[in-house]
Amino acid sequence: MARKLPVLETSGALRHDGSRRVIHPADVHGRFNTARKALFYALVAIMLSLPWIKINGNPAVLLDIPARRFFLFGGTFNAQDGAMLFFVLIAIAWALVTITTLAGRVWCGWSCPQTVFLEGLFRPIERLVLGNANKRIAQDTQPATAGLVVKKAIVHVLWFAAAALVAHAVVSFFVPPQTLARFIPRGPSSSPTTFLWSAAFTGVIYFNFAWFREQTCLIVCPYGRLQSALVDKDSLTVGYDKRRGEPRGKAADKEKSPESFGDCVDCKRCVVVCPTGIDIRNGPQLDCIGCTACIDACDEVMDKLHRPRGLVRYDSLNGLDGDKKRIVRPRVLAYALAGLALFSAGTCAFRARKDFVANVLRVQGAPYTLEGDTVRNAFELHVVNKRNDTSVYLIEPVAQGTVRFVVPLTRISLGPFADARAPVFVVSQRGNPAGDFVAQLRVRRDGAPANETITVSAPCLAPGR
Repeated sequence: MARKLPVLETSGALRHDGSRRVIHPADVHGRFNTARKALFYALVAIMLSLPWIKINGNPAVLLDIPARRFFLFGGTFNAQDGAMLFFVLIAIAWALVTITTLAGRVWCGWSCPQTVFLEGLFRPIERLVLGNANKRIAQDTQPATAGLVVKKAIVHVLWFAAAALVAHAVVSFFVPPQTLARFIPRGPSSSPTTFLWSAAFTGVIYFNFAWFREQTCLIVCPYGRLQSALVDKDSLTVGYDKRRGEPRGKAADKEKSPESFGDCVDCKRCVVVCPTGIDIRNGPQLDCIGCTACIDACDEVMDKLHRPRGLVRYDSLNGLDGDKKRIVRPRVLAYALAGLALFSAGTCAFRARKDFVANVLRVQGAPYTLEGDTVRNAFELHVVNKRNDTSVYLIEPVAQGTVRFVVPLTRISLGPFADARAPVFVVSQRGNPAGDFVAQLRVRRDGAPANETITVSAPCLAPGR
């Protein structure tokens, strides 16, 4: 006799045969939904306006890769500041790990661009043209009519326009928005590279939000897969209180026998509002993005039944089980110490950073020339201006015994992010000093106390050599 296999729980976006189920989350209202919408609109406004904002006369954020110049909230950087990128990336990773440990996937549900644009821009367009979730579900099963085809065409046109807007907003972080605004009316020929990047971003964004949607979170994003290793039973998450909700029953059943039924009436309202289609009552799931839609939906039902809110709520697994909740725990302390060390190292690195770079390079050819008893070593001073304005740099030899510098150019004027090379000669006498020696040259920006002291190593010939 063949053994009947159990039906396994699958993602709400997947059927049991592995095929995809289109998710049409129902509208939900509540305090969390209101707060999320306000945050979404604020984040979109920040993204669209940030490249236009000026700080100290420079863009707030601009990553001009071809010109190797980068602006970040008042700071100016060039390609030689690449090491600073390590601290930025590691700080982002540390922040995500720490936030996940404390508050679960709050980033995914509240701040991730995937969620912000899907729930704040693309789904509202769909609701506006095609109607609420019930209407859209019915339309998916109905034969295509002329009116429905027109409506869906309008939706896709609006989606494509929204994708183009977001794509150009992304590109404006790499191309000055004023320049991008001049390129657009002139067509692709004005800047083929910028056009190709804009077109590629538009295509990817349109595909993602028009069709792929929650699959990005469930399949592509590695962060969602890592959360199980980052959270513990004390991490804040969106969960269902089984102790209070079970066993499920109708409202009338509980009125007849309050001790026999829990507060959950199995209305499945928490399921139909979920953007990934899961049932939060099944416990922790990788597909849950912590969007809080199920909390608002359940609270709305509890209000109608005159029962306390919080059957589905923000809480830790320990809290949902009625156990003691801990915020301070070994994992959090370890992350706090790591963050303190990272902050200290990053602060020291950024404070030690100078707004110019000066290096001495030996010129090609003979390492030195001999004129009687005088040894002349030829070098080349390379100065790089890392500021976005014209700066004058002063070259000042440091006195050191009988060794002297010959510096034809003692002042170098450099434009924004420009560099220049200047000849420098180190002159000494045979045998004085004896052996190889080290000389120092100081370079500083005019009007600034910070300077760069450069060490120059040169040979000294013995008498009669």
